Amino acid sequence: MMWKMLEQQLGEAGPPNKSWPPGDLWKPSRTMCTSLTTCEWKKVFYEKMEVAKPADSWELIIDPNLKPNELVPGWKQYLEQHASGRFHCSWCWHTWQSAHVVILFHMHLDHARRMGSVRMRVFKQLCYECGTARLDESSMLEENIEGLVDNLITSLREQCYGEDGGQYRIHVASRPDRGPHRAEFCEACQEGIVHWKPSEKLLEEEATTDTFSEASRPRAQSGSGYNFFSLRWCFFWASLCLLLGYLQFSFRSSAFL
Repeated sequence: MMWKMLEQQLGEAGPPNKSWPPGDLWKPSRTMCTSLTTCEWKKVFYEKMEVAKPADSWELIIDPNLKPNELVPGWKQYLEQHASGRFHCSWCWHTWQSAHVVILFHMHLDHARRMGSVRMRVFKQLCYECGTARLDESSMLEENIEGLVDNLITSLREQCYGEDGGQYRIHVASRPDRGPHRAEFCEACQEGIVHWKPSEKLLEEEATTDTFSEASRPRAQSGSGYNFFSLRWCFFWASLCLLLGYLQFSFRSSAFL
């Protein structure tokens, strides 16, 4: 009843006046969030877009009815196929981790008005424990959301700005796969989205790329294949000093005798 009364009040109020504020002063609303994860997505997206494209205004809209490959003219699509998220069943309280979360983005940039819009849909999964027909949303860590937003901005640069966006990141390299993906419980699979899982070789390359700079620094500073400040060499130098001290003490003792 409360929902019906609210809908009637909104209907009587009519649609919002789109002529105000002017386009140059328009900024997307950052307070209307339906969940904690939604708020986190918008927070990270707005912060990163202000750095990437400070001259343009971008909004992020959660659209659960977004369809793959059904684009309005002028819009572009980006599909994140292998995100990692945790699901929580609202019926039996069962939780599970999935490395097969699919996220769909539709994006558009009005170059004349310098305003852009991104519509986003995170596909849900059914709980395989209780068997209820409830599609549950996923929750993600902030660090995962930041990496996924980086991928989105990479796609925005390429498709909306014609720039070289850089390299896309894979977000399941540190997530062990505990079992096969069950397509019958996946909303994306049921809608015909074939999402791939990165090969082991690709995951190894991703992990190597992340740690290459840190791993290569000691070798670059030493100028050779040995790092004389490693733990093994520290033990060696300490043992050598003790041995020299012992020999010196023994030599002095024998001299007094």
